[in-house]
Amino acid sequence: MSNRKVKDVHLPIGECITQVQHILRERFCCQQLPGRPEGLEAQYRHLLELLRRSAVQGESNSVLIVGPRGAGKTMLLQCVLRDLLQEKEAQKNLLQVHLNGLLQTDDRIALKEITRQLNLENVVGDKVFGSFAENLAFLLEALKKGDRSSSRPVLFVLDEFDLFAHHKNQTLLYNLFDVSQSAQTPVAVVGVTCRLDVLELLEKRVKSRFSHRQIHLLNSFGFPQYLQTVRTQLSLPDDFTDRGFAQDWNSSVQTLCEDKSVEEALQRHFNSSKDFRSLHMLLMLCLSRVSVSKPSIKAADLLDASRLCFCDAKVNMLHGLSILELCLIIAMKHLNDVYQGEPFNLQMVHNEFKKFLQRKSNSMYNFEQPVVMKAFEHLQQLELIRPVDGSSSKTQKEFQLMRLMLDHSQIMEALQKYPQCPTDIKQWAMSAFG
Repeated sequence: MSNRKVKDVHLPIGECITQVQHILRERFCCQQLPGRPEGLEAQYRHLLELLRRSAVQGESNSVLIVGPRGAGKTMLLQCVLRDLLQEKEAQKNLLQVHLNGLLQTDDRIALKEITRQLNLENVVGDKVFGSFAENLAFLLEALKKGDRSSSRPVLFVLDEFDLFAHHKNQTLLYNLFDVSQSAQTPVAVVGVTCRLDVLELLEKRVKSRFSHRQIHLLNSFGFPQYLQTVRTQLSLPDDFTDRGFAQDWNSSVQTLCEDKSVEEALQRHFNSSKDFRSLHMLLMLCLSRVSVSKPSIKAADLLDASRLCFCDAKVNMLHGLSILELCLIIAMKHLNDVYQGEPFNLQMVHNEFKKFLQRKSNSMYNFEQPVVMKAFEHLQQLELIRPVDGSSSKTQKEFQLMRLMLDHSQIMEALQKYPQCPTDIKQWAMSAFG
């Protein structure tokens, strides 16, 4: 009897919607690691075995995980580390250092971060080292056990590995690979990168010390699997409090995924990016439209969210420009067409604008030179135009060479949507592109 009561719980619609929002937002934002990475079994076994040998047997290794963004490189590494640390021996021995090429922009910052993550700030103190190699050797020496017989294995994870290759002399990479090759300290170096040509960035001395092990991940799944993922991500679990609401919600998700227009929108997303983070962003926008008055996701919601994801930020910026600024943009595009993309300056743009004014009988768009210059500077602040590389800062503002950062289609799209855009300006734009 009590079981039947639990099954037949009917919550107020507002409470059900709150629970749905909570469950799905948590699913989209705090992505939980899967039990086993799907479709990556071979790579998982290879990496787990490699790191187990380092953690348990004290063997030094180096490996690169290569694949496009969103392929699951970090997820694969996190799954391997989670499963590895469940083994007592590995949990007791292994030390981890996580570095990111976007944060540790030079070797000095990287060394400070290594010291902090290994909890060796007190050991280093005010010591002064002659070189990076000496400093790193001292840190690894400090990790040795009391009898100095053996050292604890250290795992270095280098995210955005290709950015470390841009450091001066590649000192960090050289020393890490050098230590991983020698038998003095067990060190495992795992690089994570999305660049396939990453080995070409390495200096000869660094490359010769790298083991050349690479694990490649590719987004090999097709659209049917992508569609199934959308269905799974939006569905409610079986243990949802109100069973009736959960069934209605799941059937509405099924109907949504079978809709032709929705399928076409998802196909566009799939073709532009297979990254699940961009998919979660799309689904989050759909979820934000769910309310008490509209307790399910409709096809129109997903199509609107898709348009939001694909909308061009620069085109939206053009909608907020004044008529004068829009005229200057059209004049620049006209110059680009005539001179085949050569740089221009304010004086050239103003002369082109004057030609347009001369064709008109009234002088509605007559502006003084300082006003035109102010509008030109505003376009530069918005980064719709930028100075040509190497152009001298000593040059007068009106003669400084610029390039337009918009293309033909973006300007035309903005003109179509510009609120109350004068017809003569539209015609001028069309003639400019003709």
